[in-house]
Amino acid sequence: MKKNVGGIDRVLRIVVGLVLVALAATGQIGLWGWLGLIVLGTGLMSHCAAYSLFGFNTCTVKSEDPPQA
Repeated sequence: MKKNVGGIDRVLRIVVGLVLVALAATGQIGLWGWLGLIVLGTGLMSHCAAYSLFGFNTCTVKSEDPPQA
């Protein structure tokens, strides 16, 4: 997977994901807070499927595809 999430976008996704999961785990918000796992995962992996679908890229570093065998 090519990286398409970078910089501030990545940091915000990780922070927001952690906050949502923490709030859901403590019962302060409803079940929708567990969607923070998706946000957290996209931040940790630096890849967002929705970004790929719509052609967005906030990563300034060019990622290369692995060599073909």
